[in-house]
Amino acid sequence: MDLYQELILDHSKRPQHAGLREPYEAEVHHVNTSCGDEITLRVHLAEKDGTQVLEDVSYDALGCSISVASTSILADESIGYPIEEVLQTYQAMKAMLTSRGQDPGDEEVIGDGVALAGVSQYPARVKCALLGWSALLDALARAGADTTTSDDSTSAAPLEDA
Repeated sequence: MDLYQELILDHSKRPQHAGLREPYEAEVHHVNTSCGDEITLRVHLAEKDGTQVLEDVSYDALGCSISVASTSILADESIGYPIEEVLQTYQAMKAMLTSRGQDPGDEEVIGDGVALAGVSQYPARVKCALLGWSALLDALARAGADTTTSDDSTSAAPLEDA
């Protein structure tokens, strides 16, 4: 078993930041209709030095190891970061996971998310890996965060049917 497989298994067996917590500004529930994975995700935002920060992400994830591990990685790589950086991480994860193996991921941007690069070669599993990330984007928008990205001035749209 390689290091990335071990990392995915570790995050799926011991998900970081799991369990729904308060306070929160928005809660969303997303279902992957193709496999039945489900997630309920909450976000708590705060202002720090005039910048909107993702103070907390809490979630209850029911699904395959890829879905749970990806959501655990999401929490690790997002909590405490400015919303703009969280959106950059989302965009980098989405680009890697939808690349069909062409984008290995940038560890500087997505951290442990690079462990999921191999998922991009299995289209049926991409939705599993992006379920939590799509829920995060939805929750941020519902919480009133600006989900436009600075690099292209368009909304960081979630995947369809996620």
